[in-house]
Amino acid sequence: MTPHELDADFVVIGGGLAGVCAALAAARNGAKVVLVQDRSVLGGNASSEVKMHVVGADCHGTRPGARESGLIEELRLEDAARNPHRSYSQWDLLLYEKIVTEPNITLLLDTDCVGCEVDASGGQRRIVAARAHRNSTEDAFTIRAPFFADCSGDGRLGVEAGAEFTAGREATGAYGETLALATADTHTLGSSILFTARRHDTPQRFVAPAWVRRFQKNEFVHRPIKGYEYGYWWSEWGGQLDTLKDNAAIRHELLRITLGIWDYIKNSGAHPDSANWALDWVGAIPGKRESRRFLGPHMLTQQDIEGGRVFPDQVAYGGWWLDLHPPGGIDATRELPCVQHHFPHLYTIPLRSLHSRNVANLFFAGRIVSATHVAFASTRVMATCAVMGQAIGTAAALALPRRGEGIAAIFEPPQVARLQQQLLKDDAFLPALRNSDPADLARTAQVTASGETATGAARHAVDGIARELFPHLGLWADGGSHRWESATLPAWLELAWREPRPIAEIHLTFDSGFQRELILSASDSTTRKTIRGPQPELVCDYEIRLDDRVVVSVLDNHLRKRVHRLPAPVAAGRLRVSVLATHGAPEARIFEVRAY
Repeated sequence: MTPHELDADFVVIGGGLAGVCAALAAARNGAKVVLVQDRSVLGGNASSEVKMHVVGADCHGTRPGARESGLIEELRLEDAARNPHRSYSQWDLLLYEKIVTEPNITLLLDTDCVGCEVDASGGQRRIVAARAHRNSTEDAFTIRAPFFADCSGDGRLGVEAGAEFTAGREATGAYGETLALATADTHTLGSSILFTARRHDTPQRFVAPAWVRRFQKNEFVHRPIKGYEYGYWWSEWGGQLDTLKDNAAIRHELLRITLGIWDYIKNSGAHPDSANWALDWVGAIPGKRESRRFLGPHMLTQQDIEGGRVFPDQVAYGGWWLDLHPPGGIDATRELPCVQHHFPHLYTIPLRSLHSRNVANLFFAGRIVSATHVAFASTRVMATCAVMGQAIGTAAALALPRRGEGIAAIFEPPQVARLQQQLLKDDAFLPALRNSDPADLARTAQVTASGETATGAARHAVDGIARELFPHLGLWADGGSHRWESATLPAWLELAWREPRPIAEIHLTFDSGFQRELILSASDSTTRKTIRGPQPELVCDYEIRLDDRVVVSVLDNHLRKRVHRLPAPVAAGRLRVSVLATHGAPEARIFEVRAY
């Protein structure tokens, strides 16, 4: 092995959506980042290696308005516009592009974290360096940084650093959770291997290998087979084993199960309409749901989630159901494959659940965060993991000036408030909070427009809230649209100040249809509920004027959040956004304008 010494501000282990968003958030906020991913592609369970579609707080569109904004929305919108044909390889390449074109990120693919150096001399453990190997090139890396994040899913860095963790299912007595077990055990949610298939013009045979499972009709009473183009999440197994140490055995059994289900579809006679269908891809690695969960200063619980708790140090949120699965998976034929316990409102996730309680400079995001097994049943989904990733990446970048204090540097209420305001500025959503950034010049401007609707007043563009707050989202939601909506097109929105202000940066937040699901899925039924292309509400063509000078002109925009940095500040008393066209909506819609 050839040794390499790397220095960074922030090291992220794991390149799933949590790790990708952590790396991007930190880098865009000025930190030098090294992202270590043990696979050849980014995205984790969302990648072409697993092909699990990304779900989150909007519960497959059944909780309108709850869709995650920020980095995950940027990725989804880019993918919908550039990848209408639903290629998972193009999704892989989009994630790769976002990372490798960010100058503050060094990406190490096919690289495994194998250990770390820890300093325990100060009374609390602190990671000094992560060690990683890239066997394909025979390179060994020692990566030093003041802050680290474990977004690896299994928590390899955390374990090597001695971070406290748990696994399995707690008993009711541990945290008073009514959905917990009477007696604790070591079981977890299992894993799945998915497949895709396509229809041909002629009948297609399937000859099952001798080693596959053989299924009978009675085993699918609670697991209906609907459609053939995309595998079944309920083809789950292995929660009764150690999903880390027994992963090779789990993988083999899942292949037996996946091919056995297809054998049943093709050869049992129960599905004659599958005659022309054939497999075209079967996953090579299990999509894992659960292994370790690390312990932070706060353990997120069932009560936090069902009560829609708003934490003072909230930095992310969730809304997916409490989605509990039997550990036996497909072997539990008399049980439902999942029981989804609904709750009325979104909940928040505190910073105290996203870092280690005994390793001073270790963040974590993804399915390994500090949550009970019951609470994890909601927080584990990938869009929620992504917003947690954006939160910790932003936190690490903001903590750098006081790096010697570790994560404690951002514990103080003013620092937490600064972090929350930066997340809002970067288009994250935090329930019950609004823009109060004193540097935002738009907050002091008088706002007028060429026209407005009864519910879409011009002043909404500077009211500090960048999405529609449907009442079902939470007790803090006022039902307001919080966007300017023009009466016709073209249209303009103008901010004016009594005296000219130097303007160097302009932020625009458009409507991208949060009432609708936005997802990349191999499922035809799921895709039919979405728009695979630019979202029709989005502003397509626009220009920005400072006084009478055009400083920005954009054609074919397909993003919700746009930040325009001018080459040099321009002193102006008026800022006008002129909307020339949308991607289909008959009016212009702008949630927020900021100026710096």
